[in-house]
Amino acid sequence: MADLKGQWGKARFSIELADDPSERAQGLMNRPVLPAGAGMLFVYEHPQPVSFWMKNTLIPLDMIFFDRSGRVTRVHENAIPGDLTPIDGGPDVLAVLEINGGLARKIGITPGSLLRHPALGKAAEWSCDAP
Repeated sequence: MADLKGQWGKARFSIELADDPSERAQGLMNRPVLPAGAGMLFVYEHPQPVSFWMKNTLIPLDMIFFDRSGRVTRVHENAIPGDLTPIDGGPDVLAVLEINGGLARKIGITPGSLLRHPALGKAAEWSCDAP
């Protein structure tokens, strides 16, 4: 499970973890459906520039980029299935959450929202007073 929160409220996703190079390379390619409330969390060994594309991806996805503290830095909405155009996540990305296209906007996930997941470590723990 991965939890997100922000001024909009809270959301929980049942996620698959992609935390090694082969899992990150495969991602959600060749899947005809992503269940509602599901996603894939890509986690890197250290913050770095990342870029994604939609080669062999069959469904539109939202890509949510996080820094080392679990804070959303960018949201790319409705990535186009099969598109080879690179989607830049920016510098210092530690994790990326892919969810069904359009869901980030529907929920209200924006830059500044927070992610909590054990793979991000203590730097991404939520304090009691955080939104």
